[in-house]
Amino acid sequence: MSNYANTPPLLAVGDLELEYRYLPRGARPTLVLLHEGLGCCALWRDFPERLQDATDLPVWLYSRAGYGRSSPIRLPRPLDFMTREAELLPAILDAAGIAECILVGHSDGASIALVNAGKVHDPRVRGIVLMAPHVMTEPMGLASIAAARAAYESGDLRARLAKYHGANVDCAFRGWSGAWLDPDFVRWSLEHYVDDIEVPVLLIQGADDQYGTPEQLRRIERRLRVPFETALLDDCRHAPQFDQSARTLESIAAFVARVRAG
Repeated sequence: MSNYANTPPLLAVGDLELEYRYLPRGARPTLVLLHEGLGCCALWRDFPERLQDATDLPVWLYSRAGYGRSSPIRLPRPLDFMTREAELLPAILDAAGIAECILVGHSDGASIALVNAGKVHDPRVRGIVLMAPHVMTEPMGLASIAAARAAYESGDLRARLAKYHGANVDCAFRGWSGAWLDPDFVRWSLEHYVDDIEVPVLLIQGADDQYGTPEQLRRIERRLRVPFETALLDDCRHAPQFDQSARTLESIAAFVARVRAG
């Protein structure tokens, strides 16, 4: 049986149905996971359970529209899709009944968390964890996405992703790669949103990230006006939660404890 067949239930948010998972614990806040550009609930693997154990907090995660078993989208994605997702997040938290949270985002999900904190200012959000965030395009990152597109078109990447995204597999991949590789996207930037972030921030990135250099972190650090912490991890590529899972969980757990302590 495929991973796609074992997907979680659906949450109604306006006209959308979004698959989600909830790992309950008695304490607050809830840790809300925001997945990467090719991710979904299942592609977090066992990280939600390990995060729950490391923090002793509830964890809630969902697949954005166009991913996993969530509602499909119409392509192409608009080039401001991450900002639109950040603006939709309050309605998702409403539907999920989440009263207080810390956002834990990876890659595009980290960028969505950053925009939510800097533009939306949802009072339920007490802090943000940004794993491999993007605030600008870089030639090496775009080259890696172009290589992924080639693997999707002529290799086995489509078949591997279809195990998780099912009928949404083209939505997921072409929506992501099409936006990032659009010629107009080279001017894309989220840096101005950093100025208005009002909650504590944890930055985590792999030193060997194939989609972004440490300059992504430096651009964020220079503009932050709130307490922040940075973990640049050696022997780690684009997924700190898998490549350096123990150090990533340790950093998140310590950050969460400090946020809870005020």
